[in-house]
Amino acid sequence: QVELVESGGGLVQPGGSLRLSCAASGQTFNRYAMAWFRQAPGTQRQFVAAVTSSGTNKYYADSVKGRFTISRDNAKNTVYLQMNSLKPEDTAVYYCAASIFPSDYSSHHDYSYWGQGTQVTVSS
Repeated sequence: QVELVESGGGLVQPGGSLRLSCAASGQTFNRYAMAWFRQAPGTQRQFVAAVTSSGTNKYYADSVKGRFTISRDNAKNTVYLQMNSLKPEDTAVYYCAASIFPSDYSSHHDYSYWGQGTQVTVSS
């Protein structure tokens, strides 16, 4: 089992940057694929990015490709989401998720563990 705690959200102007962090408990962090999802009010949870347990492979939603970067530090039990060139439509609660072996990295159904979320607001 793993517990996840996100941090780093906040208010940023369009074009700005934020880095989200997700700290995981437990000693088996390096066995889990990790992902970021987001959810805006009145919408379904949306895939943002995922990284395999080793960090070798990364996957992105088309809407964030080229602007967001997912990374992980297995020594620190932490996964990051660097968000650049932020747009108002990036406004959402961002969730960190973990899965031993997701068959579909972009499906929230394949993730067993979730953090509590961190709010990101992009507005002038």
